[in-house]
Amino acid sequence: MATGTRAYDVVIVGGGHNGLTAAAYLARAGRSVLLLERQDHLGGAAVSAEAFEGMGARLSRYSYLVSLLPQQIVDDLGLDVTLRRRRYASYTPRPGSDVGLLVDNGDLAATEASFRAVGAGRDAAGFARFSERTGRLAEAIWPTVTEPLLTRAQMRARLGDDALWHELVEQPLGEVIESSLTDDLVRGVALTDGLISTFARAHQEDLQQNICFLYHVIGGGTGAWDVPVGGMGEVSGALERAARTAGAELRTGTAVTSIDADGVVSYEDGDGTHEVRGAYVLCGAAPSVLADLTGTPATAPAAEGAQVKVNLLLSRLPRLRESGVDPAAAFGGTFHINELYSQLESAYNTAVSGDVPSPMPAEIYCHSLTDPSILSPSLRESGAHTLTVFSLQTPHRLIDAGRHDEQRAELQRAVLDSLSSVLAEPVDDVVLRRPDGSPCVETKTTLDLERTLAMPGGSIFHGPLSWPFVEDDEPLATPAQRWGVATAYDRVLLCGAGSRRGGGVSGLGGYHAARAVLEAST
Repeated sequence: MATGTRAYDVVIVGGGHNGLTAAAYLARAGRSVLLLERQDHLGGAAVSAEAFEGMGARLSRYSYLVSLLPQQIVDDLGLDVTLRRRRYASYTPRPGSDVGLLVDNGDLAATEASFRAVGAGRDAAGFARFSERTGRLAEAIWPTVTEPLLTRAQMRARLGDDALWHELVEQPLGEVIESSLTDDLVRGVALTDGLISTFARAHQEDLQQNICFLYHVIGGGTGAWDVPVGGMGEVSGALERAARTAGAELRTGTAVTSIDADGVVSYEDGDGTHEVRGAYVLCGAAPSVLADLTGTPATAPAAEGAQVKVNLLLSRLPRLRESGVDPAAAFGGTFHINELYSQLESAYNTAVSGDVPSPMPAEIYCHSLTDPSILSPSLRESGAHTLTVFSLQTPHRLIDAGRHDEQRAELQRAVLDSLSSVLAEPVDDVVLRRPDGSPCVETKTTLDLERTLAMPGGSIFHGPLSWPFVEDDEPLATPAQRWGVATAYDRVLLCGAGSRRGGGVSGLGGYHAARAVLEAST
């Protein structure tokens, strides 16, 4: 270490929402904290941006809904964040027809009628039972995410239902879906939660689809996905304010180049190369990025995202084929397109063969229906809306870096065509245009995420997800192990999505790392 290197109690690498969470907790506990962020702004993937300059819409550019942020973190840090619940769970058009399944959280009778209308009446009760059982899983597991890790046996005992544990934790997700539901469309609705940015099939033996499913149904103990009022940037902004108010030093435009086992962090900024030292170093980057920074071989499996994200600004909501359903209801929850159970399997097989699935399975959400504040007054008055489309079964392996711009345009076209295939009009007809005539459509591929956010393979989870518990024989001797943030180095901890239980906009990676540091240093 160079003479005069400044020392901190904690140096945090990465200014995403997890890094900011850790900084706020540790600074509030009286620790000296320096946070280093490569980009010129904080927030990582939890940011809002005027994607279409001059149009008056501020969109959540990458991540877009909140389910896994514990109320404890909001309360502990005094975050001024408003999350708004959506009435409708989902709308799923049956491809090639003029009907769709509308799941209305506020009207059970209407939901049952919709099941009958799409020819899936006998699945109404089965879907309700399936939802009730996943709800019981959520009620048992959710309180544990702010506790030290439980073992598999402890978590199973906490659930207290061996049959449910076997169905959702020990056998492929496809087994319980197929035994509970009969209709291709209804089965697809159930499976999609297991495939968000996870390239898998229903019966995959490594159970990545099960783990992904679990995280998508446990949030808040209910599995509800809420809209952050003002956009996702309000979440990271609140965390930034909490960290600054507590006294954390936050620096942007600082590219970390190395981390060593003794806590020395080297970084570059506009003034040259620098070194700082932390009694602890928390890394919010992916485990494979940490391996590069420490100069050690990567031990984690390769990361691979499986999504294309498309943001749109529309003059109005598009017309549906189903005349009896209000577009505001259909787009008021999650709008599933071409996500039959069979279509999801076919899309997986197509992608494995190296081709882009056609039609592209995807999910849509309309932020502006629940929270119009992201639109300027003139846009609101005109009836404009935003749409966010998130594709499934489109893995990073399909991306050719040598023709990325061309391929991005092709993927964007595939997403828009898939959406138009279930509408009464082409979505292009209602896309607003900028003054120069270009459409208000923004597409982000996995390679865009890798290049902009340093997410290897465009994986929003920083790698394969892990269960929110440890195996019975895993060591839990240290605070870092007990909180799921341990690395090969005692003084270097994970604090991002790649930590155990760290995926999604939850703050849990930062919370767990902060708890580990505080326990180890008391």
